Amino acid sequence: MPVSVELPRWRWRRRADDCLRDFWSAPLPSKRADWREVEFLALDAEMSSLDPDEGELLSLGWVVIRDGGIALDSAHHVVIRPSQSVGQSATIHQLRDCEVAEGVDTGAALDSLLDAARGRVLVFHHAPLDLAYLDRVSLAQHGAPLLQPHLCTLQMEKRLLERREQALKRGDLTLGACRRRYHLPDYHGHNALWDALATAELLLAQTACRSRGRGLTLRQLAG
Repeated sequence: MPVSVELPRWRWRRRADDCLRDFWSAPLPSKRADWREVEFLALDAEMSSLDPDEGELLSLGWVVIRDGGIALDSAHHVVIRPSQSVGQSATIHQLRDCEVAEGVDTGAALDSLLDAARGRVLVFHHAPLDLAYLDRVSLAQHGAPLLQPHLCTLQMEKRLLERREQALKRGDLTLGACRRRYHLPDYHGHNALWDALATAELLLAQTACRSRGRGLTLRQLAG
């Protein structure tokens, strides 16, 4: 798998509640499967701080990638009600206190995500930050981290450029910069759903570039 989860799940199984264990029970795709046979969930989160120890989740957006294409009817955006003011972070994500006050609680947002992510490989652009928040919420709500296989389009692009011996400059691996290398249009950033869609499109472009019409396994895609 892109990130092996079997052993970590085994270690956390006794602490996880029934909801998370049920989520883990869904079959996962083989690492030898062609990528077009795998279902992915492109996912993005907006938060009130870049520090998971200080910030809170404010929104989640996701869309399914199925049969090698984006299933637009699966697109979903959820606004989350934080316990504190969004503060100055509103200048980035444009979510104001009056808007997030109408959102759902964090536990309900996570459970919606679990339903959507069941049996699917998650796709992030800059996975460590999003996963730090999701794992913290999962620990609080269900007793264990999320522990779902995932890909990171940022890391995939970084490895590709390094193999080409291309020098990396500051900003070269942002979502927008990566998309422009594949001639994808610019989207307004820092909206969780738009960024999830942008990440899904980037993954498809990266995959098309690497496969060139040939088969590409999940293991090869992650490598």
